[in-house]
Amino acid sequence: MYWAFDWVWGLPLLVITITFHIYMFVMMEKKLIRRPRGRRVLRSLPEYIAPLALIGLGAALLHGIEASAWAALYVLVGALPDPGEAILYSLNAITSYGHAEIFLAQRWRLLGAIEAMNGLILFGLTTAFLYAAIGVARAPAQS
Repeated sequence: MYWAFDWVWGLPLLVITITFHIYMFVMMEKKLIRRPRGRRVLRSLPEYIAPLALIGLGAALLHGIEASAWAALYVLVGALPDPGEAILYSLNAITSYGHAEIFLAQRWRLLGAIEAMNGLILFGLTTAFLYAAIGVARAPAQS
């Protein structure tokens, strides 16, 4: 019965983090990746490596922000009382690393599984966006 609360808290945060992730990646790509104009050759490595590195750094920052949102939720609902433990647990859950000896109370364990599912989706989106950004960065100019 109490797992219903896990879904009530977890699903909205899952939707929010996915929406935020997509929005931020679209913004990063618009700001950092530009198609070359007037050329028919592929961009050189130095021309696109810096924007892609910044997108990679942005991805790490996004994942950290999203893990922090989950950690805040754990503290808010009382699943983990200490913010430091909450962020460590969250980073372990969202990356599916899972080696920290921190456990949620029995009634909140499904919430941790929902976060792990969220992490798999977010990392899949990150991979897709990075792959697409590389394709755009390396695309020949269209005249």
